[in-house]
Amino acid sequence: MRRLRKKWVRPFKRWDKKRIIEERRLMKLYGLKNKKELWRVQAELRRIRAIARSLLPLSGEEKERREKELLKRLYRLGLLPENATLDDVLSLTVQDLLERRLQTIVWRKGYARTVKQARQFIVHGHVFVGDRRVTIPSYWVKRGEEEYIRVDPHMEDYVKFTSQQSQQEVAEA
Repeated sequence: MRRLRKKWVRPFKRWDKKRIIEERRLMKLYGLKNKKELWRVQAELRRIRAIARSLLPLSGEEKERREKELLKRLYRLGLLPENATLDDVLSLTVQDLLERRLQTIVWRKGYARTVKQARQFIVHGHVFVGDRRVTIPSYWVKRGEEEYIRVDPHMEDYVKFTSQQSQQEVAEA
């Protein structure tokens, strides 16, 4: 039997005002459902940066191999350019990881008017990555999959119709 464990870590200082304000800003900007989604991304970023920090004091063939693996993986995920270094890994931010979520990419490509509408399209099964229907808004889109993201054709018509309708309302006002 597979044991599931939580993939997020709550903040140590629960009532830190600056952190709470920043979390609210990110939740609103990226359309996150709750803070656990943000904490999961922060935990993943901490894990990636810890791996990079553990490689810094090493030397020799082992360091080169592990560094190459890490950079190749982060390149495939679309987080780093092809000729990146360990310093680039250490300079990654939470926003860089949040930009690679399917929900954000669907919104940025214009398939949805808002981030929350993009989330709704994904959860309702209207978004495809290649030939697969993806219903997970937090799915990390890999570099090669970006051009294969599409929305059901009838939903594209809906988005176009509502955006034209809202433009007409703005023009009339």
